[in-house]
Amino acid sequence: MALNLPMHLFQEPETSSNIVMLALLVLLLYILVNYSCISKNSNHPPSPPKIPIIGNLHQLGHLPHQSLRSLSLKHGPLMFLQIGRIPTLVVSSPEMAEQVLRTQDHIFANRPLVRIMDRLMYGQKNMSFSPYGEYWRQSKKVIILNLLSKKKVQSFQPIRDDEVTHLIRKISSSPGLVNLSEILNDTTSKVVCRAILGKYLTKDRRGNDEFHDSLDKAMELLGEFHMEDFFPSLGWLGKFTGLDERVNEVSRIMDQLSNSVIDDHLTRSITEKPDFVDVLIGLQDDPNADIKFSRDETKAIVMDLIGAGTDTSYITVEWAMAELVRNPEAMKKAQEEVREIAGKKSMVEQDDINGMLYLKAVIKEILRLHPPTPLLLPKELMEDTKLMGYNIPSKCRVIVNAWAIGRHPDYWERPEEFQPERFLNSTIDYQGHDFQLIPFGAGRRICPGLAFAIATIELVLANLLHRFEWKLPGELRGEDLNMDEAHGITIRRKQSLMLVAVPRSD
Repeated sequence: MALNLPMHLFQEPETSSNIVMLALLVLLLYILVNYSCISKNSNHPPSPPKIPIIGNLHQLGHLPHQSLRSLSLKHGPLMFLQIGRIPTLVVSSPEMAEQVLRTQDHIFANRPLVRIMDRLMYGQKNMSFSPYGEYWRQSKKVIILNLLSKKKVQSFQPIRDDEVTHLIRKISSSPGLVNLSEILNDTTSKVVCRAILGKYLTKDRRGNDEFHDSLDKAMELLGEFHMEDFFPSLGWLGKFTGLDERVNEVSRIMDQLSNSVIDDHLTRSITEKPDFVDVLIGLQDDPNADIKFSRDETKAIVMDLIGAGTDTSYITVEWAMAELVRNPEAMKKAQEEVREIAGKKSMVEQDDINGMLYLKAVIKEILRLHPPTPLLLPKELMEDTKLMGYNIPSKCRVIVNAWAIGRHPDYWERPEEFQPERFLNSTIDYQGHDFQLIPFGAGRRICPGLAFAIATIELVLANLLHRFEWKLPGELRGEDLNMDEAHGITIRRKQSLMLVAVPRSD
């Protein structure tokens, strides 16, 4: 029987077939010597049929959130998979998500060892992937207090206004066909970097492009299912498959950039206004600090925040613009609302957005259809437990499919359609209390940057709608626009969004 394995698990495109065969033979030898069959515990949740050695690995596909959703429609909202040697629980309904993210959150709050993240983030010292414990608690406390609290997010409003002004000028100076994906990525990155670093990450375009390229590659790597995560003793195969080379290149560039950031902060004038990086460095000399971050820990925290903050915001606006140009009636409603409230202002202000109910509904609908992190971030169960009467073993990896939940036919009418109106008379929100809409997660490990991201998303999207008319290039119709997703830990568009921008004449 032919196995439909995701081939990026084994090779880069240029890797020879001999290397692939070697990897498979070594894998088989390893299994024959070390593999102990997983007990067919009848009290585990339902599971799709497994294949010896690889379990359910072959069923993940190129876009796992889509493949897992298809499996859940057949096998139920709670599935027990064997991915290589790793038992994995897949959650695909609001009820089960609430059990994992609220009711039993205290035992589902850990993160598994993800070897790519471990290598990129200095031993998973970034808050997003750090194990549940004192380091995570203290780092989260420092980050929220000094960067992501409601008060701090409001204090960054001048930065958001300034960068949105630059965005409008850039598009206005050369209207016509624009690469909106590229422009949005650049704008949101600058907002995030100025909030965290007090300035842009680099002074030159080349350095900025290099960082974004490395970030793209890191997100792609983290979205892949690598053999060393599911067959831990086979990590050495990365030397032959090209994985090590890819990881080392991304790590080298990100390490250089983060080192330059810290060195710059250590040598700059003390009269400059302190920023978040200064806070992290300053804890080293604070005798009353509950935690002191090492240089590597500081680098991990900073790079994690820049990457996550940039991706979440720009991806959401990008999908919003794509859906709006495909749905002219929704575009018309959104623009009419924005322009009526903003009036003759040259720019929509944050206070204006409070009354833009349709705009907010558009954003909710985008987060339902296109959650930035479709499988959230993986969890690891810390002790044995029961769900729906089934036994769930300790150390089980847990995946919450937010993408599937947002399209669940039992909770959403016509779930595949873009309908912002569904939220106009609804109290459902994305704050982590309504489990049918959890693009940012919920519970202890909910994304702490939610408010920061939404503030940026709302302001950028409102001003794009206020200042420009948008249409597809040439004779392209809305239904012809490619909406394919690229694989990665976040779901970006596979193709850049190219739109024609026409400045308003009135």
